[in-house]
Amino acid sequence: MDAGREMKDDEHCSSMEILEVDRGIEEIENGSRKHSIMAVESIFEGDEAPSSWRDSLTVRGLFASVILGTLFSFIVMNFNLTTGYVPSLNVGAGLLGFFFTKTWMKVSAKLGFKQRPFTRQENTVMQTCIVAASGVALSGGLASNMFAKSRMVAYQTGEEHDPANIKNPNMGWMIAFLFAVSFIGVILAEPLRKIMIIDHKLIYPSATATAHIINGFHMPQKAKLIKKQVSTLIKCFSFSFVWSFFKWFYSSGDDCGFESFPTFGLQAYENRFYFDFSATYVGVGMICPYIITISLLVGSILSWGIMWPLITRKKGIWYSEKLKDNDLSGLQGYKVFIGISMILGDGLFYFTLILIKAIRDFSKEYRKKNSSLVVSVTDAREPSLNNVDQSETERLFLTDRVSKKYALMGYIVLTAISAITVPIIIPELEWYHILVLCMIAPVLIFSNAYGCGLTDWSLATTYGRLTIFVFSLWVGMGDGGVIAGLASGGIMTSIVYLSTDLMQNFKTAYLTHTSPRSVLISEVIGIGLGCLISPCVFWIFYCAIPHERSYPNQYINPIMFRSIALIGVKGLSSLPQYCLVLCIAFFFASIFVCGLKEIAKHYKMRIYGWMPSMMAMAIPFFIGPYFAIDMCVGSVLKVLWMKKNKGKEAESLITAVASGLICGDGLWKLPYSILALFKVNPPICMKFLSRSTNVKVDGFLGRL
Repeated sequence: MDAGREMKDDEHCSSMEILEVDRGIEEIENGSRKHSIMAVESIFEGDEAPSSWRDSLTVRGLFASVILGTLFSFIVMNFNLTTGYVPSLNVGAGLLGFFFTKTWMKVSAKLGFKQRPFTRQENTVMQTCIVAASGVALSGGLASNMFAKSRMVAYQTGEEHDPANIKNPNMGWMIAFLFAVSFIGVILAEPLRKIMIIDHKLIYPSATATAHIINGFHMPQKAKLIKKQVSTLIKCFSFSFVWSFFKWFYSSGDDCGFESFPTFGLQAYENRFYFDFSATYVGVGMICPYIITISLLVGSILSWGIMWPLITRKKGIWYSEKLKDNDLSGLQGYKVFIGISMILGDGLFYFTLILIKAIRDFSKEYRKKNSSLVVSVTDAREPSLNNVDQSETERLFLTDRVSKKYALMGYIVLTAISAITVPIIIPELEWYHILVLCMIAPVLIFSNAYGCGLTDWSLATTYGRLTIFVFSLWVGMGDGGVIAGLASGGIMTSIVYLSTDLMQNFKTAYLTHTSPRSVLISEVIGIGLGCLISPCVFWIFYCAIPHERSYPNQYINPIMFRSIALIGVKGLSSLPQYCLVLCIAFFFASIFVCGLKEIAKHYKMRIYGWMPSMMAMAIPFFIGPYFAIDMCVGSVLKVLWMKKNKGKEAESLITAVASGLICGDGLWKLPYSILALFKVNPPICMKFLSRSTNVKVDGFLGRL
């Protein structure tokens, strides 16, 4: 999904502000969103004083986090075993946390116990802990990387029995591994939160929608506009939930239901050009900058409209005709590695640019100190916390933070702990492998946090798959390269995913006036809980699987991860022809376009606002165009809405509409996952056939 960024006026721009999109569009959005935040805070003023970070951390919140974190871990584990795609559960965590606590308070009141007020800050902290606890089920790779090491999965990939490349799951080593690697990414997210949320104003759509939900439920009922916003949000939320439930009835089977509606014809549908009626993506399209939606569409056309059809014609020449569609030695290899190369080019460019500007600022500060002009580093690079123009929200967000010096020291210490402990747990990995992973991680963390802020897509598992390939290639088959690759991929996924997850929670905290320190502590507590809960949940799934060669076909994700490792140990020659050349070309093309954007921005050229985001362009390369089309529909609806309704009220209501659509579809994922877990299937399959195929089907049925 997509998240926009807004520019400040030139005189207030920080030296770290890069990556902004069209100036005119964003100034309008910046003003309206600042007005929206101020309006929300003005409603709470007098009814609720912002809680200290200690007040937000409660026993009832921790208890709810354990219960709901366990429930969400089952949901995440089921998704991760099957599709590998886990939707954002922030919205569901915020909603269930609210209702769980309200129920707790009613029961306690009837029993005669006095209860403290339930604030939006406590709700935000609780949501953070729940999502962090369940997130370990994905970030730790229990149902993917770890399971792929097992003998059971090795049988499915047709390997010969090789003890050096098999490590069966065990509760002991899995828990130890998770505790050794799961906290590294959290400490790296802390220094980036000002850059991502204050400087670049990234939206993080799911986090923003969650904040609107939390604010709406805790809102004092006294403002007409706020009441109208909440009413609009609830209506759209209800519609989105019911619509998702309605779609489920027609999706029994592959390529069934509204998600497979061939909007632009069957030929376009084969190339994933269709509108899949997703309320989530339509809602995201309503709140994202238009240039990001356009970038997604351009990337979709370039990849699925031009490149992949042309490369498909080379089937049998560039790669074998016998390969499956998801085999990295075939077309899938082009999709994954070219897309990743564009993302890495974009992320590396801006990471380097920020690093250069930070070094320049530190250099200036050092010269000032030598000139006896004592100015703190914080004051030199950030607006004063006493600045009367700065909102109370930003003051709170910038006050509660960890010093960059301590963050760096913490990262070094956690890296050292991992470098010592992980080789004991996974002997195929050496200490220097861990150091290399942790040296690369900051660039990927920045890229993923930036991309997630733009589109709401976390590509942590994609980076993990790339890491599997690289480290399997490095170690080799004879030295346990499959196990080493899978373990390194799990470490990278954990670092990148959890740091981005925390960044989303910081965005929710920013919009709900919650102390970032309490969110950070809640994240750490949630991860600790997840390191204990997730292996237990996985063990339940693992024990339910028949331990024999007839492995359940629906659990495809572990097989895919092991297949990537097997390709890696065979070397670069296993990649399809010209794949590496194309990756290098797109990597440098991404850097070139980013450089042109910075030049256009520096000289205030009008073309700057029309230059695409390479990060946004790259995402459809391996996901497909369908979600970009949904987002375009959302953007079109926003244009029509704003033409019909003028003023700030219209802008506020369109945000409520978008949040309601995202939240309703997000909450449906909970009952949907529970139904799937208990193998309750939809009753109807609605499928679309061509005329000739339909005639054949009718003829076949007529002969029965």
